[in-house]
Amino acid sequence: LLACATSSVLALNPIVIKGSKFFDSVTKEQFFIKGVAYQPRGQVSNNTPDPLADATACARDAPLMAALGTNVLRVYEVDPRKNHDACMKSFADAGIYLLLDIATPHFSINRKSPEYGVHLYDAYKGTVDAFAKYDNVVGFIAGNEVTNDKTNTQASAYVKAALRDIKHYIKNSKQRSIPVGYASNDDEYIRDDIKDYFNCGDVESQADFFGVNLYEWCGVSTFEKSGFKDRTKEFENYSKPVFLSEYGCNLVTPRGFTEVAAIYGPEMTNVWSGGVVYEWTQENNRYGLVKIAASGEAEVLPDYTNLKEQMDKIKPKGVKMDAYNEQRSASNCPAISANWKAASELPPTPSDGACECMVQNMNCVASDKVSTVPGQTGNNTLGSQLDAMCGMVSCAEIGGDAEKGVYGAFSFCSPRDKLSWLYN
Repeated sequence: LLACATSSVLALNPIVIKGSKFFDSVTKEQFFIKGVAYQPRGQVSNNTPDPLADATACARDAPLMAALGTNVLRVYEVDPRKNHDACMKSFADAGIYLLLDIATPHFSINRKSPEYGVHLYDAYKGTVDAFAKYDNVVGFIAGNEVTNDKTNTQASAYVKAALRDIKHYIKNSKQRSIPVGYASNDDEYIRDDIKDYFNCGDVESQADFFGVNLYEWCGVSTFEKSGFKDRTKEFENYSKPVFLSEYGCNLVTPRGFTEVAAIYGPEMTNVWSGGVVYEWTQENNRYGLVKIAASGEAEVLPDYTNLKEQMDKIKPKGVKMDAYNEQRSASNCPAISANWKAASELPPTPSDGACECMVQNMNCVASDKVSTVPGQTGNNTLGSQLDAMCGMVSCAEIGGDAEKGVYGAFSFCSPRDKLSWLYN
């Protein structure tokens, strides 16, 4: 009973989506994201960096973030095998929600050679399982800039399939609804197509929200000169919440963050739901708000001071949830063109059972001795054997074509299972 009482006291109000806006489900006030990207890298290692497993760092950072007015952290990479209770409590106590990317460098869709299989689906579900229990998880991001120019748009079909499946998984296995969205870059050739692609088709496959990593406002600029006016115009009729999933150009340093007044002012708040400043700690790319000393202490940098000065001035004016009834239509799926090569038909949901059944009915199965070491060359690798076999027989049942929207029945199986299928 005591544990339940403690949990209840610490719980933040659930943030919900209505139309194209976020709302506090209890106060009914519109919710604007006042976010910071949080991914301290520290010492480089082969292990998955997980800032939400470092209780000491979280306890150190949470008060500084709260003083900045932060209400959302965007975290790009976590390890679902670790314990996150202490960090999630530190941030909840500070009134901070978490927005989590479900992909990691080890488990993500390769934009150059996209696939979406059982191993990825299982990894994504693992992240959801680890964090869905926390009241201050505000959403999951299914992909970040996976398609980043017109040469790799086919990858978006695979990301959208993963988004669809994670939405379905949450709906059918979790106690509360947690939205799943996508974060895009701002490539001029695909920006219109990609925002429409993730907001078209069946509701079940549409992103619940859409983020744009936008770095157009550099130094002293204006709403018009920066390009923010044009981007706002492009989203004025978008049917889902949209926000700046990254912002804070550093071509001029220290950053003055003069864009904050526009992001949370009347020019943008009717369309945008706030934004996420990149980023908390000073790394090699020089975007940090704070610097972590050798002692482990956080040293506030000029960027932090400047951002705080700007954030202290803002008073975004939203609408009340009960008074907001605007209905906007979903987007039309973009047509296949020179710049867009992802059809509206998506890859199937990965099924371990289908792959296992297929292998069990094979007379010849690929050996476990076939190498799966990434980058290893030679004849005894899965890649080389798959390439060789696909040169002799049709690989339609184990492959896919995102431009045509055609996918094989076993396209989601592991490379070894695919090789077994080809042997037979």
